[in-house]
Amino acid sequence: MMNAQRQPGATMTREQILAALSALSDELGKRGVTGEVCRFGGTVMVLAFTARLATKDVDALFQPTQIIRELARRIADEQHLPANWLNDGVKGFVSARHETTTGNLPQFPHLRLTMPVPEYLLAMKCMAARVGGTTDEPSDVADILFLIRHLKLKSAKDVLDLVGHYYPANQISVKTQYLVEGLFEEGQI
Repeated sequence: MMNAQRQPGATMTREQILAALSALSDELGKRGVTGEVCRFGGTVMVLAFTARLATKDVDALFQPTQIIRELARRIADEQHLPANWLNDGVKGFVSARHETTTGNLPQFPHLRLTMPVPEYLLAMKCMAARVGGTTDEPSDVADILFLIRHLKLKSAKDVLDLVGHYYPANQISVKTQYLVEGLFEEGQI
């Protein structure tokens, strides 16, 4: 029986994310498997930095992929989450310099959580450079501002140099450059 799905644009709170990850750990344990989930984006901002209250989904890379994908679908149904609450759509933004840490993330008996180091997360957010426009469009601006302040970066050049540490210069879009420069020019930092 399918449970009611959440509405488009709905968000997941810290408590909902933790409940879903705890259930995932329990299900992995029943199979005698330990999984690993490297979380990205909004989930890191919610769980590791408490920089915001909610996120739309859990962008992640995970192993073992097929088992976790199957269990995530079941948990989505049981906990009334979107079918893709745990997704690996972030794959397109992963850098060859994929640097991760456990940081201060919660850990579970059968599920190890990791995240990009803050510098790498900032670089990823800058590469995505989503600025929103309506309430339903995602925006990376608040997260970028938070991470620039967290890392105590003082100029657009510092930020763009950091992005260049993780991604080749020819992949850094003009949109990213304008966004970062604009944040400093507008005095938001």
